[in-house]
Amino acid sequence: MNRVKGRTISLLILCGIFIVLLLLFLIDYEQNGAKWAAFPGNSHVYSDGILTVGTVLDRNGVVLATVEDGRRVYNEDKTVRKSTLHVVGDAAGNIGSSVQTFFADRLMGYSMINGVYSLHGTGDNVYLNIDSQLNVAAYQALDGRNGCVGIYDYTTGEILCLVSSASFDPANPPAVEEAADGVYINRFLSSTFTPGSIFKLVTLTAAIENIDDLFQRQFSCNGTLTVGDEQVTCSQKHGDLTIGQALSVSCNCVFGQLALELGADVLSRYATQLGLLDSFTVDGYPVAAGSITVDDQDPGQLAWSGIGQGQDLVNPCAMLRVMGAIANHGQAVSPHLISNSASFFGIPISLHLFSDQERLVSEATANTLSQMMRDNVLNYYGQDNFGDLAVCAKSGTAEVGDASPHAWFVGFVADEEHPLAFVVFVENGGGGSAVAGKITATVLRKACGQ
Repeated sequence: MNRVKGRTISLLILCGIFIVLLLLFLIDYEQNGAKWAAFPGNSHVYSDGILTVGTVLDRNGVVLATVEDGRRVYNEDKTVRKSTLHVVGDAAGNIGSSVQTFFADRLMGYSMINGVYSLHGTGDNVYLNIDSQLNVAAYQALDGRNGCVGIYDYTTGEILCLVSSASFDPANPPAVEEAADGVYINRFLSSTFTPGSIFKLVTLTAAIENIDDLFQRQFSCNGTLTVGDEQVTCSQKHGDLTIGQALSVSCNCVFGQLALELGADVLSRYATQLGLLDSFTVDGYPVAAGSITVDDQDPGQLAWSGIGQGQDLVNPCAMLRVMGAIANHGQAVSPHLISNSASFFGIPISLHLFSDQERLVSEATANTLSQMMRDNVLNYYGQDNFGDLAVCAKSGTAEVGDASPHAWFVGFVADEEHPLAFVVFVENGGGGSAVAGKITATVLRKACGQ
């Protein structure tokens, strides 16, 4: 009897271990099954490491990549191919953020029940939110310069334009050793850069909510601000300024003073609150997290950080999300690149019915920032550049050592018919409003049919 009892207990323990291991496997399968299926060694959907199923289309149904006779083929227009490279991807899978690499499981039509098995064997259609012709306009406006352009609908989260440059033709790819530096990096999603004066919007947000007499103050700029052993320099002597005027002329001295008054903890807290220091995801793909290095014991570094220099780094997509939040009265709508996936028979597989939202800033502060950014365009950048569009914006010219400065232009259109937020970045491009602002005007006019 004791022997039977002992064997029964042993069997129950083994059954318990089996059940636990099975549960662990099922959890792992649920979380990683898609990655297992998308392994390039899976001969059901790959041939010599190249995906042989699935079609990628833009929001208008334009085919960007598909499969013909067992090989990957791309849109017949070379400029379309190059302008959508970092979204669609290359056949070899070198673009890690692309649909053909990161979202390969969607192209395969993967499901937990059937894996990658399908009756037709051609994979699924993946529809993107981007407009390929808008991508072409942005790519041509960059004119061969490294950088990125991002535009999204701040009410729905749809990314309508995503271009990263440098690029290449996926139909005729270069050898890896001959490819341009950084060509495989999606600058919009996967990189961070010195922000320059666009970061002043972070400092301004903190100042609006923490300095009671901010709008009653008269600031003074004589061209330099001495902070300990540091000299913070301005582009010119601006004289007496209101905070609105200081934003429009992008006065380093005023924003350096504000950073010192706010302190390192407050500045870091607001950069974090606005989502610039933490990663978030676009349809599951992680966006690069930014960083700042501030310390009240190093006031010179703190002052430079408050104007977007020093060791500040931001990601373009994260900055686009901040612009969307300001435009949307403080609520940030999560950006989405993929609209939906559909099977060979046209049945939707996934669809973003509801946009995730997160409050980044109070409604009152967002509305104040909107008006100040609108004044920037009306009084400084020039409304004529944007036609009839009610553009609210901030430029940035980020100094990066001995190289030419990075050019930034960020903002949004305050219009219910065209609820578009934008970020334009030109690596070592020069002046923010002169270079990135011009690109912005070109792409926005295309996006709004002007």
